[in-house]
Amino acid sequence: QMQLVESGGGSVRAGGSLSVSCAASGPPISNYFMGWFRQPPGKEREFVAAIRPRAGGTDYAESVKGRFTISRDDARNAVDLEVNSLESEDAAVYYCAAGSGYYLRVAAASAYEYWGRGTRITVSS
Repeated sequence: QMQLVESGGGSVRAGGSLSVSCAASGPPISNYFMGWFRQPPGKEREFVAAIRPRAGGTDYAESVKGRFTISRDDARNAVDLEVNSLESEDAAVYYCAAGSGYYLRVAAASAYEYWGRGTRITVSS
């Protein structure tokens, strides 16, 4: 059983940046797709970014492409998400997730087996 714990959320002014992290315990994440999802207030959970095992190819939602960067550190057993040029629409609880499928629909929440409890990012104007 894998456990995921997000950290690093906080309050950021519009246009600002921060980095959130997802620390994994249990099995190593090296063989897992790792994803970030978010849930804005009053909305459903949505895909943000994903990074693939080993080679580390990445995928991003169109809304964050060019502003967010996902990375993995298998030695640290962690995945990070750098968020830049934050907008009010980026305010949400951010969740990390892990999926073990060889072929994975990276943008589909149902493809991931393990989830953290989330960390909140608030954006002020």
